[in-house]
Amino acid sequence: MMTRHVLVHGMLPVIACCAGMATAGPTVERGEYLVRGPGGCGNCHTPLGPEGPVMAAELSGRLVDDNPAFTAIGPNLTPASRIARWSDAELARAIREGLRPDGSLIGPPMPFSMYRGLSDEDLASIVMFLRTLAPIENELPPSVYRIPLPPAYGPPVADVEAPPAGVTVEYGAYLAGPVAHCMECHTPMGPTGPMVETDLGRGGFEFHGPWGTSVAANLTSHPDGLAEYSDEEIATMITKGIHANGTPMLPPMPYGYLAGMTDDDLKAVILYLRSLPPLPDAAPAAEISAAQ
Repeated sequence: MMTRHVLVHGMLPVIACCAGMATAGPTVERGEYLVRGPGGCGNCHTPLGPEGPVMAAELSGRLVDDNPAFTAIGPNLTPASRIARWSDAELARAIREGLRPDGSLIGPPMPFSMYRGLSDEDLASIVMFLRTLAPIENELPPSVYRIPLPPAYGPPVADVEAPPAGVTVEYGAYLAGPVAHCMECHTPMGPTGPMVETDLGRGGFEFHGPWGTSVAANLTSHPDGLAEYSDEEIATMITKGIHANGTPMLPPMPYGYLAGMTDDDLKAVILYLRSLPPLPDAAPAAEISAAQ
């Protein structure tokens, strides 16, 4: 969720009347709230211009990351892309499990360690909303991976139910995990992915971009993390990208999308973060390499 560093400008307002509340089955409105709000899908799938996301081309895809391990392209999610030929079940499986209809695997940085926990209703709502988008043509090359990918990220997923919506630790964990995947970016990476069993929320993951290098902050209840911040300060960092001392925080955290969260959802996330066991800062990868 939080990196130590600028609020993304140019976002469309999220139309989400009561979207943070429990739904009676999947709805387009719930899907819109998740995609344009805490899910922040446009952070990787909407082209970027000098002023931020190019909303006239919303969710039509872009280059996400180019590093020695991979060149990742966030594909076009509008009906102008190949997903128009996929069934709802095939699109849902690609989102939650990373498997395309042809059996090929979608690679990082899609956070499948988190998305595998998306509830059936929320997943169906996301698919429903994506089907309503205006088709936008945007020719993009495929992603290129210079690292081996596993055959799958785990066994098939089915029958996932979200905790009841409310200002609770349990629902906050669902929002910060499967929905917003905060805990993927803010947990150190091991050989097989984020070390959620031992280092959940400890921070230290590095993000490289035009802004330089940002380091995912410690979200635990340790003094290195959020222990010294008030709930209001944490809320401001999450939704506005402004640190407690007034300085701007850096990308790639999707502040503009997280600003669309309902008050109760934001409170639930903060309540969950307060519950994380205290862990000291993890050393950034660069420091680890220098010490070796």
